[in-house]
Amino acid sequence: MRNTVLGLLRGTQGEYISGEDISRGLDVSRTAVWKHIQNLRREGYVIDSNPRQGYRLRSTPDQLLPEEIMHGLGTKKLGCRIVHFASISSTNAEAKRLASLGAVEGTVVVAEAQTCGRGRLSRPWFSPDKGGIWFSIILRPSLHPTEAAKLTILGAVAVAKAIRETTGLAVEIKWPNDILFKGRKLVGILTELNAEMDAINYIVMGIGINVNVELDEFPEEIKNIASSLTREIGHDISRRLLLQAILEQLEQLYDQVIRQGFIPVFANWRTMNCTLNSEVNVVSANQQFTGLAVDIDADGALLVKKEDGVIERVLSGEVSVRRRWDYSS
Repeated sequence: MRNTVLGLLRGTQGEYISGEDISRGLDVSRTAVWKHIQNLRREGYVIDSNPRQGYRLRSTPDQLLPEEIMHGLGTKKLGCRIVHFASISSTNAEAKRLASLGAVEGTVVVAEAQTCGRGRLSRPWFSPDKGGIWFSIILRPSLHPTEAAKLTILGAVAVAKAIRETTGLAVEIKWPNDILFKGRKLVGILTELNAEMDAINYIVMGIGINVNVELDEFPEEIKNIASSLTREIGHDISRRLLLQAILEQLEQLYDQVIRQGFIPVFANWRTMNCTLNSEVNVVSANQQFTGLAVDIDADGALLVKKEDGVIERVLSGEVSVRRRWDYSS
């Protein structure tokens, strides 16, 4: 009933609709309509009322509520089910729990805040209330488990494309999936796999985006390396519209991978990365070395040419860009 009332208010496109018309359309009393209006107001919807004209939806809350995300979402599968939390320890942890219980592919777990958000290498991820987009999505691809790591690159490409198209900000991808602007980190992606020997049970892709976070809100230890979209653009951004754009890009690329493989995704990654043609430092569990990042291979591994000319294949570890080279001149 609540969503139906909200839908009727949306349908007027900013004009008034009478309480009588709502009650007649829903076959409920005007008192019941008034109660639903009050509940929507408590959730943050700004609804004008006029004794003669009725009710008018003036603005929606800055919350990533399921009905807000689904309103205008142009996907068929991703976002088919949205689970919302005001606060949660980790959206990835909840998505894995739901996936293990059989949640359908495309289920999204989104939170206004995380208390124990995690990034790569188990690092904490700062997730303040309504400051960003903190969400995880359940995927069940018909791919071999050895290809799962490539989906991390797909996620980075989808998010970078959505940010570029939504904000105009020329963000870049640092191998494999960090999204930066002018060297400062805006987005982190953590992909976790549950699989058997020859089949993927599910993949949970967790994405954290610093959207409307001011610089003084960041913890001291990351103030010099992190940034937010609002800081770089100079004004707040609609988290709902950006999340919708990301889901739409993810679905488009995901469907493309199922049909054509990862070659188009890797081509997109190469056009938006800030790692290739750069001097990089690689730190892994077994070694540390410096070299020139020359390409990624068919598995998404970073190919680094060391000083002795040997090409080292990097599948995991920490890669930092030390110096970028411009070969355009």
